[in-house]
Amino acid sequence: MISCEKAAKICNKVQYKEASLFEKINLHIHLLICKTCPSFSKKNTKFTSLCEKAKLQSLSESEKSEMKQKLEDVSK
Repeated sequence: MISCEKAAKICNKVQYKEASLFEKINLHIHLLICKTCPSFSKKNTKFTSLCEKAKLQSLSESEKSEMKQKLEDVSK
């Protein structure tokens, strides 16, 4: 059986379609046994759905680098 911490990581991977079949099976078994993780999984699914509806986007790699550089410049 996997730990709750590992189940949470797999749950996140499932949300972004990055989990392997083996990980999905382990997660489903864990969710059948654990009392806490099904709630996390449900909330995580809802959160992902809301983010998709809001059309949230992450920064591009160049934007991240630019922001990091600006933060480093300010801290000097």
